[in-house]
Amino acid sequence: MKNPRIRYSILLILVIFLGIISRKTNYVPLSFGDFLYAVMIYILTRTFLIKHKPIQIAIISLVICYNVEFFQLYQTDWIIAVRKTLLGKYVLGQGFLWTDLAAYTFGVAFAFISEKIILKNSKYETRFRIKQQK
Repeated sequence: MKNPRIRYSILLILVIFLGIISRKTNYVPLSFGDFLYAVMIYILTRTFLIKHKPIQIAIISLVICYNVEFFQLYQTDWIIAVRKTLLGKYVLGQGFLWTDLAAYTFGVAFAFISEKIILKNSKYETRFRIKQQK
């Protein structure tokens, strides 16, 4: 596949699938779902901002994840009602936890390091660098 967006989209679907499975089973710690949420945010950000450097994607992803977590401190009737829906529960979360911030940090770091390793060992990285230098 020459289009990296297609690869990232397929990977995104896989991570979402794993995240749903992690929430539906009792054998997987809840923090693993938060870890996968951060990986998903990284991949989603990368899909839309394909020409940005991986470190920029990592920073943007962390800002998004942290903002979602800190937004959980905001409690009004309408947002609580949204959080009670299935989509609201998975996207916005239900309550602020410091451990979630750690899971997000590890998830984004994992995605960033994985991408750096994969790009370093692929032909895509060479083409990507050449395009950036022009």
